[in-house]
Amino acid sequence: MNNSAVQAEVLLIGKKLSEDILRPMKGIFVGKDEIIDLLGVCLVARENLFLHGPPGTAKSALVQDLAKRIEGNVFDYLLTRFTEPNEVFGPFDIRKLRDGELKTNTEGMLPEATFVFLDELLNANSAILNSLLLVLNERVFRRGRETQLLPTLMVVGASNSLPDDDALGALFDRFLLRVTCGYVPHEELSNVLDAGWKLEQTSVKERKTVSLTEVKDLHNLVKHVDFSEVRSHYVELIRRLRHAGISVSDRRAVKLQRVLAASALLCGRLKANRTDFWVLRYIWDTEEQKDILNTIIADVIEKSTDEEKEESHTRSQNNEAPNPEHLSQDLDQLETKLKDSDLNERDLAYLQDQLGILSSRSQWVVEDQQREFLDNKIRGLWDLLGEK
Repeated sequence: MNNSAVQAEVLLIGKKLSEDILRPMKGIFVGKDEIIDLLGVCLVARENLFLHGPPGTAKSALVQDLAKRIEGNVFDYLLTRFTEPNEVFGPFDIRKLRDGELKTNTEGMLPEATFVFLDELLNANSAILNSLLLVLNERVFRRGRETQLLPTLMVVGASNSLPDDDALGALFDRFLLRVTCGYVPHEELSNVLDAGWKLEQTSVKERKTVSLTEVKDLHNLVKHVDFSEVRSHYVELIRRLRHAGISVSDRRAVKLQRVLAASALLCGRLKANRTDFWVLRYIWDTEEQKDILNTIIADVIEKSTDEEKEESHTRSQNNEAPNPEHLSQDLDQLETKLKDSDLNERDLAYLQDQLGILSSRSQWVVEDQQREFLDNKIRGLWDLLGEK
């Protein structure tokens, strides 16, 4: 079979993953479509996903269900401040220790798992932090002179808080994409109960699966996705994000190409296009950055051609309404900066760009009264900017 035929066959696996794995999951986990789509992207890209939200929102169940459909195994663990490396990576093998050899017994532990779910991830202490960083970034477990390549396809971390110190920030940075996982709206609770009850009665054998071999074939195809038509758009987008205060390091900019490629493959394409930029909505570090990302990404996707949109991921056209409270807070912060008497031309250009972004987002606020309140604040800030 020639190269083109192999690639065509692997592209069908991407479609199969979307139709036979992710879509049925959306029917079971009500209100979790966004998270399931991101799980699919991270699986294909072999990247990590961070879920931010309270306990009891099906975070672990989502990973467990996906693993069963991919014929994989899961290491699922709740981290605390007192979690020891042995609990995650396995204890030293006593038999080999007697012979003077330090060898870890990894049976049933993280180093042997294809899927890893770490709840309350940010409780990780310094004793396991460095080992986790290697697992997340390089898929390697290292302990003393012992080094082991891991079969891990994806690590999903969860926490109801965001990092507040540099050490945890390094850990958080290894999760390329981040998404909120909250409770479903009250009106959907009945559907959740019904779907949850059916899940309890569904046999694993009744679920369609994609094999681990097929997923690895997709991994190999990621590097063959063509970026030539969107390279300049991507470079400009990264520049805009940085200018808007979204930190995107060169390393992250390079790695993010993998999730863009994964979006293309799930759509059955070997060419990335601008609609694949939807994935970049999920690179936020703080809650306040979500609206800014939504605005900039929506603007770029809107400029896509009709041909690009015809082959787009369904998530690319899904844009959430902005949070009026967050917008108001951002406007207050911008006003404080504008009142600084030491602003130079570069500072003013940055603040003008920020105000333009916030102004665009305010137009999408649903409530008329809230939108009018924000518009009045924005007009006042434009006047203040004009006086500088």
